[in-house]
Amino acid sequence: MIKNLLNLFFPEACNACGNHLSDNEQQICTHCRHNLPLTNFHDDPDNAVHKILYGRVKLEQATALLHFSKKGIVQQLMHNLKYKGHEEIGQFLGEWLGEELKTIKGYSNIDVVIPVPLHKKKLKSRGFNQVDKFGIAIAKALNADYNTSVLIKTTHTKTQVFKDRLKRNSRIHTNFKIVNGDSLQNKHILIVDDIITTGATIEDCANVLLDIKGITLSLATMSITD
Repeated sequence: MIKNLLNLFFPEACNACGNHLSDNEQQICTHCRHNLPLTNFHDDPDNAVHKILYGRVKLEQATALLHFSKKGIVQQLMHNLKYKGHEEIGQFLGEWLGEELKTIKGYSNIDVVIPVPLHKKKLKSRGFNQVDKFGIAIAKALNADYNTSVLIKTTHTKTQVFKDRLKRNSRIHTNFKIVNGDSLQNKHILIVDDIITTGATIEDCANVLLDIKGITLSLATMSITD
């Protein structure tokens, strides 16, 4: 009853199109949910995420849930997540992807899920890492640990999402460092992020993590740019 009254005066809106949600809809309306550009990469070992990082990072598994295109529905979701503080979007996408990954053998032995970290200045200004809820949901689905203390970002950079591939490739590589990496020795680590474009950030993270003895790496992102 209280919820109905709140919805009457403060109706919840779809995070994709902005229309009001009905009582049985959460985060995204039924119309937008049916129009989400799913990649279906999870069972394809030759998918686009693998191709982006081929020869740069050895990955056991790699996937992205959605296709990202400018002015598309996924861009609106990412904008509301990162800049409007709608962390529930990350949880929604993580639960969706987690349910799919837990049925796939290649993801069944994931030990630890690690998000691509934000620099402490950006984390302070934004108030949250947009990948956290996504990663936590996937870790729960895979019965894995979620760790935000081992991989640290050491340089502060502006967002790269809306830059073209040439500009992103020409930037100086972001710096990361490992803290207490021995705790992850011989583990299968799943790196999670919101979007993959050139793969430069993931490559940086992977190169640091691979200094840890005996680890293997996999990757899951919310989206991949077209």
